[in-house]
This record gives sequence, C-alpha cells and structure tokens, in this order.
Amino acid sequence: MPIKSLIRTVPHYPKQGIMFRDFTTLLKDPVGLRMTIDELVKRYADQKIDKVAGIESRGFIVGTPLAYLLGVGFVPIRKKGKLPAETIAHEYDLEYGSDCIEIHTDAIQEGDRVLVVDDLLATGGTAEAAVTLISKMGGEIVECAFVIDLPDIGGRQRLEQQGYQVFALTEFEGD
Repeated sequence: MPIKSLIRTVPHYPKQGIMFRDFTTLLKDPVGLRMTIDELVKRYADQKIDKVAGIESRGFIVGTPLAYLLGVGFVPIRKKGKLPAETIAHEYDLEYGSDCIEIHTDAIQEGDRVLVVDDLLATGGTAEAAVTLISKMGGEIVECAFVIDLPDIGGRQRLEQQGYQVFALTEFEGD
C-alpha cells in the first residue's frame, strides 16, 4: 500500500483553489504510520546524525519517533513565543505577510549534524527559515526530509539552490 494513497486531498482549503494535502489520514492508519517512520529510519540509519529538528507542529509528529529510533535527540522549532527558555528567532516572508520561528539557544551545538523534518514542502519558506536558524547556531544540515513534496510550488528547488539536500516520501504534482 503506497503512502500517497493514504493522504487525503481536501479541495478548496483553506481557501478557494487550494488542494490541501491532509496527512492525518496517513497518521491514523497504523500500517501507513509505521511505513512512514520505517522508510525515514531506513534512509537515515547509516548516516551520522546528532539531532532531528522538527518544524511546528506536524514535523514533531514525524520527527520525534524518527529521532527515537535513530537514537538521537529531538529539537523543536516553534512559532514565536512558544519556547520557554532563551531563543534565537528568524523572521521570514509568507505569500501575504510574514512569520517567525524560534529555537532554544542551547538546542544545537557547533558541528551538530542535523536532519530537518516536516510533513509537507510547499514554498520552502519555513524550511528555509529553520535551516537558517540551525546554521546560525553552527549546525550542519544533513538533509531536509518531508512526507509530502508539492514540486510545482518550488520549495525543493528553493532549498536545493541554496545547497541543501531534500528528500520526500511522496509528491503531488499539479492541481
């Protein structure tokens, strides 16, 4: 059973013309969830990784069990104001406005090899902000991993043009 077949498409959400790729249907399926995590573990088991950094909030769902099974630490990257200790922040532009993400200042050590994880890659803006934060702290990005890539939107190209490796378990082209 392919992972892609377990991802629901919700037309016109959150606005008219958007085909929202909802991976909660993948998560609720025990076989699909196991396949998702197992495929990521298989990809990264033989690579030197010190930390898995998950982007709020769906990156936590995939990143935490991945970190556990790889035997490494998990680092949350959160929206501004959600982390309790000292943080560094990075503001980035969205299609309409801007957003800001933060990471604890003690989350990444100089030279840490970090795998960045999220559920979906669209424009790449949030992932780009995450790798910027990690790099500012002296971390080295191993790869940016996603469950879903929307290649027509350009996020993969955006990250690869900056020299980052990108991996996705599945992709949805067009519509």
